Amino acid sequence: MIIDVFNQKITEFSNDVSLYIKREDLIHPFISGNKYRKLKYNLIKAKEEGQTTLLTFGGAFSNHIAAVAFAGKEYGFKTIGVIRGEELSSKINENPTLLFAQENGMQFYFETRENYRNKDSENYINNLKSLFGNFYLIPEGGTNKLAIQGCEEILTAEDSTFDYICCSVGTGGTISGLINASSAHQKVIGFPALNGGFLKDEISKFANNKNWELIEDYTFGGYAKTSNELIEFINSFHYRTKIPLDPVYTGKMMFGIDDLIKKNYFPRGSKILAIHTGGLQGISGMNMKLENKKLQKIKFDG
Repeated sequence: MIIDVFNQKITEFSNDVSLYIKREDLIHPFISGNKYRKLKYNLIKAKEEGQTTLLTFGGAFSNHIAAVAFAGKEYGFKTIGVIRGEELSSKINENPTLLFAQENGMQFYFETRENYRNKDSENYINNLKSLFGNFYLIPEGGTNKLAIQGCEEILTAEDSTFDYICCSVGTGGTISGLINASSAHQKVIGFPALNGGFLKDEISKFANNKNWELIEDYTFGGYAKTSNELIEFINSFHYRTKIPLDPVYTGKMMFGIDDLIKKNYFPRGSKILAIHTGGLQGISGMNMKLENKKLQKIKFDG
């Protein structure tokens, strides 16, 4: 089941700045947002090559792992997930993401964090092939040239009316596709979910245009890090708009956009389009962490 994507107006501010959000989170109930876009042409390529198995990588609460597992089941592939953290092998039933992936047929290979760092090396991939046989390799996060091609389809001709395109950034694939598909008059702004200057180099490998920048002021300490301030914003945003946000990606992006509007970063009369990249399946896992720390949880109906 694929649901139509639409642009939802959030609000118009006192400086005539208007904010819309493209509901990519509604594109599919389980392969949502940028994960659907990134997998689309990779799945077509795997079929063309006669591959029967998909192998990919991810962490404990990876949106990508969950999406690949369901996509494999949906489109007739076996799936293998190389999971960072060998201690997780005994905690599948305590982890909603891994449990979901397992229930959808994914086979796991739990790896030490030290060895996981070598996942992109030829020797490591060859070792996986000796263990599992032939497979179609999808990188961690799903970013490759075919993923960029899929993400270029996020923007439509109607979106050319916007002055700014905003999105959260993980591995850099989604923003690269948006940059390539954007119009010359538009500026694409990325809000990284993690700290580190490597993202600019990664994006530059795929992006054809120069009309973009990364704003790194809203990582909240790094990947999967959060705070009461961020959770309060996410819950307030959901209450006002009925749109759920996740705390790793879209929550940080929308917090950043809201803060920049208040600081008059955007010129008067600007039209902003924020891309909702999905990732909502990770809320359950984050709420478990927040509950253990006796912190307030994310309110979510999903």
